[in-house]
Amino acid sequence: QVHIVESGGGVVQPGGSLRLSCVASGSTLNDYAIGWFRQVPEKRREGFSCADTSGRYLRYEDSVKGRFTVSRDNAKNTVDLEMNNLKTEDTGVYFCAAVLERDVAHVVKSGYVWCDYYRMDSWGNGTLVTVSS
Repeated sequence: QVHIVESGGGVVQPGGSLRLSCVASGSTLNDYAIGWFRQVPEKRREGFSCADTSGRYLRYEDSVKGRFTVSRDNAKNTVDLEMNNLKTEDTGVYFCAAVLERDVAHVVKSGYVWCDYYRMDSWGNGTLVTVSS
């Protein structure tokens, strides 16, 4: 497992932007595929974007496609989530999660959002994003 921390959450108006960061400490993220998840009260944590170790195989749920972008900087041990044109329904606690890519090698290059809750091994504590006017 790897220790990861999310940052960058806050309050933003609809149509605004935020950039979240997922930073690893004590270990490198280079061997880990990453998933971004959102959780709202009384609902389970849902993955909406997955990234392989190279950052070339990025997957997005339709609800965020074209608005959210994941990027990796393995030299800095970070994975960022750029969120644009935010909507009220994007409100929630955002989590970064990691899993060794060798453990998901059979799905990481697939054409769907493969990063579900049960596949991920390491989790951050989450950062709250509130989209409200």
